[in-house]
Amino acid sequence: MNAKFTVEQLQNCSKEEMIAIVLQMQQENMLFAEKLAVWEAARFGRKTEKLEEISGQLSIFNEIEVLVDEQAAEEPVADESSVCAKNPKRVTGFREKTLHNLPVRVISHELSADELIRIFGEDGWKRLPDRVYTKVEYTPAVHEAQEHHIAVYASKKDDTIVRAEHPAELWNNSIASPSLVAGVMNAKYTNHMPLYRIEQEYERGGTLIPRATMANWVIRGAERYLSLLWDRLKRELCSLHVAQADESPLLVTKDGRKAGSKSYMWVYRTGEYELRHPIVLYDYQKTRNGEHPTNFLSGFSGVLVCDAFSGYYKLERSADGIQVANCWVHCRRYFSNALKALKAKDRKKTLAHRALALIATIYAEDQEAAEMTAEERVLHRRQKVEPLVAAYFTWVREHKDDAPPNSETGKGFAYSLNQETYLKVFLSNGEVPIDNSASERAIRPFTIGRKNWQMIDTVHGAQASAIVYSIVETAKANNIKPYEYLRVLLTEIPKHLDGKNLSFLDELLPWADALPACCRKPDIS
Repeated sequence: MNAKFTVEQLQNCSKEEMIAIVLQMQQENMLFAEKLAVWEAARFGRKTEKLEEISGQLSIFNEIEVLVDEQAAEEPVADESSVCAKNPKRVTGFREKTLHNLPVRVISHELSADELIRIFGEDGWKRLPDRVYTKVEYTPAVHEAQEHHIAVYASKKDDTIVRAEHPAELWNNSIASPSLVAGVMNAKYTNHMPLYRIEQEYERGGTLIPRATMANWVIRGAERYLSLLWDRLKRELCSLHVAQADESPLLVTKDGRKAGSKSYMWVYRTGEYELRHPIVLYDYQKTRNGEHPTNFLSGFSGVLVCDAFSGYYKLERSADGIQVANCWVHCRRYFSNALKALKAKDRKKTLAHRALALIATIYAEDQEAAEMTAEERVLHRRQKVEPLVAAYFTWVREHKDDAPPNSETGKGFAYSLNQETYLKVFLSNGEVPIDNSASERAIRPFTIGRKNWQMIDTVHGAQASAIVYSIVETAKANNIKPYEYLRVLLTEIPKHLDGKNLSFLDELLPWADALPACCRKPDIS
């Protein structure tokens, strides 16, 4: 209500006019309270959309919270200390899984012959089976200066000079080795440590490497070497039939624009059901312009799972063979926000609660097909899920006028109806997931890391970050150790830069059989 009334105007209002004014004020107050509650929940509340009253809901939307509650993160109790604990909780199989892939060094503790004679007398003892217990030791990272001496030979007859073979260097006259640069990248992009903390950690270990030097290594290593694999992974992704996309803002201080201008880190990944060769690629861009996904997905033909950003729909209109599928999580989020403004006892009777219940039923039924093949999944969806989706949209049409358009519930109704065609795409394609959660999970490591350094200084730094994040997250998705993978890449790629044939990259893909065994994460399942 923008109008302001004087006392005289209110006194001259009829009863009907006063009722209309009060009702409008109530509605505006409710909308304001709802927006405030949503803001407070986003700023200070738990990042969850849990609806505890719906059976089966938690396993779909809040797997992490449920697992933490059901499998309390307690350290297993060792046999020898069990007498000190009252009803200790044991984690079955934890010890075996922890020790299974670790190298074992046997340490023997024995009594000398003199000690045994002193205790038992001459020939007065026999040896029983050893009492055996296991401890896991931790050795901090060790830096070692390796001085390479390359033998040089000269002919006595002419000017021929020959040098012994030696490892390819990343850069001439630099102390950087593949293992050192991989360690910096792993600390920053896998463990989300800002460079100044890495610098401090190295200094405490006796190695002084300025953070500016580390930043230079990361940028040069990404641009000169890792970018080749990034391009190869991009071609692989665009050759598949399902892709997912999302984006997140960031600040780049020196990008030629005024201070505070938003840049964006885009993430593209293979479809959630692509388990053989999962790929996660980041792409830095200065803006959120729709031309960026168009350029990135040049050559892609299939279904793009995304949110309702207009740039994705522009891609569908301008590119042949691309179909957009929308995300049910975004649809659900409006109704979840609506409940955040209400007390728990007032939620069950609301339209938002009913909408969430219907959507949860859709998710629960679709989850039944999670382990099926694409052909089996699409058949299951047509038989079991499609009727539930149809019932949801029928219900939305019946109640779309029962909620204020500007309320979260009203926005949820509008989103559902506006995106209905795109929300139904997953029903007819078994390779398409019901939502874009996989992309949101893929962008999360970047957002976590971003909190540690707040902003990126240069465009080159942002581009390098996109490349390294891509390598790290793709490695993790393929059960590859990020550090070992980065070390292998920085060791092998420099060997092949003299020629133009890049086919060697096929043997460095994270699913390649030729990849060294040290890169593969041990199976402790």
